[in-house]
Amino acid sequence: MRLLPLLFGLFGGLSSVSAQCPDYSDYSMARHEPFSTGKHHLSYQRPIAACRTVNISDVEKTIQDMKAVVKDPDLFRLFENTFPNTLDTTVKWKGYAEDDSTEELTFITTGDIVAMWLRDSANQLRSYKSLLKANKSPNSLASLYRGAINLQARYVIRNPYCNAFQAPAESGLPPESNGFADTDKVTPPYNTSFVFECKYELDSISAFLQLSHDYYSKTKDSAFFGKYRWVEAVETILNVTEGLLVGTYADDGSVNVSPYTFQRQSTSATETLANTGAGNPVKGGTGLVRSAFRPSDDSTIYQLFIPANMQFSSYLGRSAKIMKAHNPELAKRMRKLAFSVRRGIEKHGKVRHEVLGEIYAYEIDGFGSRNLMDDANVPSLLSAPILDYLDASDATYQRTRKFVLSTWNPYYMHGPVLNGTGGPHVGPGRAWPMSIITSLLTSDNDAEIVKGLHELVSSTDGLGLIHESVDTFNASVWSREWFSWANGLFGEMLLGLRDRKPHLLETSFQ
Repeated sequence: MRLLPLLFGLFGGLSSVSAQCPDYSDYSMARHEPFSTGKHHLSYQRPIAACRTVNISDVEKTIQDMKAVVKDPDLFRLFENTFPNTLDTTVKWKGYAEDDSTEELTFITTGDIVAMWLRDSANQLRSYKSLLKANKSPNSLASLYRGAINLQARYVIRNPYCNAFQAPAESGLPPESNGFADTDKVTPPYNTSFVFECKYELDSISAFLQLSHDYYSKTKDSAFFGKYRWVEAVETILNVTEGLLVGTYADDGSVNVSPYTFQRQSTSATETLANTGAGNPVKGGTGLVRSAFRPSDDSTIYQLFIPANMQFSSYLGRSAKIMKAHNPELAKRMRKLAFSVRRGIEKHGKVRHEVLGEIYAYEIDGFGSRNLMDDANVPSLLSAPILDYLDASDATYQRTRKFVLSTWNPYYMHGPVLNGTGGPHVGPGRAWPMSIITSLLTSDNDAEIVKGLHELVSSTDGLGLIHESVDTFNASVWSREWFSWANGLFGEMLLGLRDRKPHLLETSFQ
């Protein structure tokens, strides 16, 4: 038992939870009554109210409202457990900056690791986007968003190539060790008291732009973005990404010095980069931004990673609307780069599959090499519509989707338990429920959606939470009992079905 370090004071002061709360990593591994009344008898997994890290009344009301909509008791239990999971368990600290008592900060962990991933935290909050509205109260979803944007801006400005970060000094929480940081060889160097891991992933800084757009699109709070360091963070992102448009070789044949290198002592090829940490060669002039790692934290084979470029182009362009009120010249620069990246995707990222025709590649190098696959982690090719890059009806996307959800995709896993994409992070034979959720978010086919819901409900091993991966032949073999982003994504998906296909939630799966 430990005292949970919750810190959600009314005016940013620290206030500790008075009850002794179990470590959720242990709690989520066990089954707890009352069990759902469906055939899977799913566990109840919410901490008691005193042990929840944040309580938001709009979220609690949504859960109660969904109880009348979702007729299947197992499906509702899965929603009841997962939708509030980020608020219940991962907002480890909320307060104010030491040097500015008005600057809100929100530290959100990924779940079982006490560190804040830019990508994960942006998507964990996105689960609540449909409930977000303008609100100046420190006890609101809007405040959580503002605090996350401010903290992510701090991270990006100081270490823009890094993906995961330690709790802010103001929190009083100690730094977390990742087991590799002391021996990783990374340029530019970083401080492990501030950075948890420094894998450069284009999707990480794109997630900061996504989070910014999500907040603005629901609140129209333009003034907020001019108060603290958001403009500086965006300018930092532009400087980094423009520097990564350059290829490995200069026109005269000399080798360009890579602005970022990463080497790790590991037996796994996906944990390090070739060529003394610079990665495999990339051709310049494509308009695409390099990414050393994927959203799975696995290294790219070819660094022109198409899904992250889709995400970057989409939210850089949308965030330019926010910037216009604060720095019109920077806004122009954002729009120009967003357009250039999109043009590069459409010109170089589309390839011809021998059976399916023109589809998007997962990765390319600009020299003609291409990697045809998809990974469960978002951004993925499958997730392109939910990245606001294109409409799901787009013909090239539909062919790409058909590829991704077929055995043409080397990381499509299928079996009697569930069917979906996985990836090298966990390995063959393990489908990720996240990929099934993404397929339902991008589907208009009732039969496909019902099948996917069945698989998700029946593959939790009775625990009632969304795992990272599940063996496609054995639901009792899985990884990560506590993966907050995947839990939130399930809740987001079910709320979407309530709005666009409510009849599918009126059926019992028993």
